[in-house]
Amino acid sequence: MKKFLIAVYGCLLLLLAATTFVEQTYSTDFVEKHVYHTIWFCCLWGALAAMTVVVLVRQRLWRRLPTLLLHGSFLVILAGAMTTFLCGRKGYVHLTVGSEVNCFLEQDGRQVVELPFTLRLDSFRIEYYPGTDAPADYISYIHGETPVSMNRILSRQGFRFYQSSFDEDMQGSWLTVNYDPWGIGITYSGYLLLGVSMLWMLVSRGGEFRRLLRHPLLKKGGMFVLLLLCLGSGVHAQKKSLPALARKQADSLARKQVIYNDRVVPFNTLARDFVLKLTGKTSYGGMTPEQVIGGWLLRPEVWQNEPMIYIKNEALRRLLHLETPYACLADLFDGEKYRLQKFWKGKQDHHQKMTSLEKAIVEADEKVGLILMLQNGTLIRPLPEDGSVEPVSDTKIQAELLYNRIPFSKLLFMFNLTVGMLAFFRLLYRGLRRSSALSDSSGRIVALSFSSRLADTFFPFSLYAAFLFQLFGYGLRWYIGGRIPLGNGYETMQFMALCALFLACLFRRRFPFMVPFGFLLSGFALLVSYLGQMNPQITPLMPVLVSPWLSTHVSLIMMSYALFAFMMLNGILALCLRRSARMLMLLSRLLLYPAVFFLGTGIFLGAVWANASWGRYWAWDPKEVWALITFMVYGAAFHARSLRIFRRPLFFHIYMIVAFLTVLMTYFGVNYILGGMHSYANA
Repeated sequence: MKKFLIAVYGCLLLLLAATTFVEQTYSTDFVEKHVYHTIWFCCLWGALAAMTVVVLVRQRLWRRLPTLLLHGSFLVILAGAMTTFLCGRKGYVHLTVGSEVNCFLEQDGRQVVELPFTLRLDSFRIEYYPGTDAPADYISYIHGETPVSMNRILSRQGFRFYQSSFDEDMQGSWLTVNYDPWGIGITYSGYLLLGVSMLWMLVSRGGEFRRLLRHPLLKKGGMFVLLLLCLGSGVHAQKKSLPALARKQADSLARKQVIYNDRVVPFNTLARDFVLKLTGKTSYGGMTPEQVIGGWLLRPEVWQNEPMIYIKNEALRRLLHLETPYACLADLFDGEKYRLQKFWKGKQDHHQKMTSLEKAIVEADEKVGLILMLQNGTLIRPLPEDGSVEPVSDTKIQAELLYNRIPFSKLLFMFNLTVGMLAFFRLLYRGLRRSSALSDSSGRIVALSFSSRLADTFFPFSLYAAFLFQLFGYGLRWYIGGRIPLGNGYETMQFMALCALFLACLFRRRFPFMVPFGFLLSGFALLVSYLGQMNPQITPLMPVLVSPWLSTHVSLIMMSYALFAFMMLNGILALCLRRSARMLMLLSRLLLYPAVFFLGTGIFLGAVWANASWGRYWAWDPKEVWALITFMVYGAAFHARSLRIFRRPLFFHIYMIVAFLTVLMTYFGVNYILGGMHSYANA
């Protein structure tokens, strides 16, 4: 029975992973029709549940109540999902102002279902963030009922209505209808049971987690890992004899408030983004961003001949006959003709991926468009004089100017990776010295490089300083944006770096190797956010994302990712230091509990948020599927009692290293390859 259970478990994992790629090739409707909404797929989950019950009975799991409760919660969740699949009904209702409606169209469009009551739309309106065109909420006013908006539903006689869309003339609204009187309650009961059982397993005195905490090998401490690579890109800038604003005028202009990126900001933010977009740097030729943008406004005929438009793609540079990576605006025009136009071959199929050259052309075209917007006066939007837009406080302006002035990510990733590598080599040297003697000469070099007393003071102090500096930058961003920074890929990587530093500070005394762990993991997270295509701009959140469920959901999952990364690095270190492999395995097993529990809690809180926002707690979105795969892959490592291979340190560490690929796929693979509702690639 155990072998059949493992086989079904493995088949489900492979099937789920393969289906996400099939969805990318075909469509969501295709995989829903041929996989997710099929009887055989339900039977596969049913077989897994049935065999799980048999194994639980054979192993007399009632003697370990927290574990029994945990597995029971999964069965309840599956039962709730099956109930929703069999009994739930979903569709859409279109309301127009003044008209009464007493039916809705099912999701497949085949059947009209009558409602036991009538609905009438009194009005529909869109709320905007102050002074901007960015929607803050969409609200349908139903006669005699509570208004329906994003994250605020109407529930009546078992039917739940969610704001979905609206007519262009603002005289109609589309609501999602969900009728699931039993499935939601059963599933939520399973979520609650899961939360209680996970907490019970952590605090139970006779549980595995508490035994690991008391293990003598872990009390001795340990060490840690990972490599490196941090190259700080040098900045070259020479003084240019270009017409520009005087420094004093530019500094006063920096504090002026304008509307940019759908919020009220100091002019410095707009000018900084303008220069950064064009040149790849936050200043140019020794001039501040305000001086540069002022120069473009005062003397565009001079600045259009200044090579400051960064062209990264070599193929495009060859087409433009550029000898350097920088082009001037005049290089992109041939008389009245726009040179980029003849290189661009528009795609008829918008779903077809662009080549690297086409992406470079689009990027260069955006830079040209930015300059043209500046010249025709549409880029800079001062606050209206009628007072319709309230200016932000001077304190917030000062905070944003400070945030713009300090390159938090760049400074921290360079510092963290450098210090992390030093701390790593110091611990690696100590570990190797115990297992195999180093030569006297190399030993002296390392010993001289890392004085024990100095290192014992320097590394912890640097760790706390890095954490406080990162926390300060993250807090500034939170204060400036007026929301917790978890709305895009850049912000989630920042939060992951903060979690890594926090965990390192928390556990460094008991596990000294957590110091380089925290430095390296946070450094690489910050490096990814700095070098990647993640958007560092602060923008208002989409209305559906304004929810406390979302903040908690993302926070818990990013904390679990940080712990999984620790376990992966721990595994790499164990392969380098075989004599410490058992102790490091115990540590990874200890971290496995909070990591998987954070992930599980994050997943079901995300389901609650999705149900409150879209009317369904599980949509088989690629991100949801890969999060489930990650949860199942790491969950298998708990079963060392029945799967004895997990008791072998070497196998366990290799498994943890390979398992981390599912985390990478969940975050980066889905964002940049598979897409879906959760994709941050274009955030």
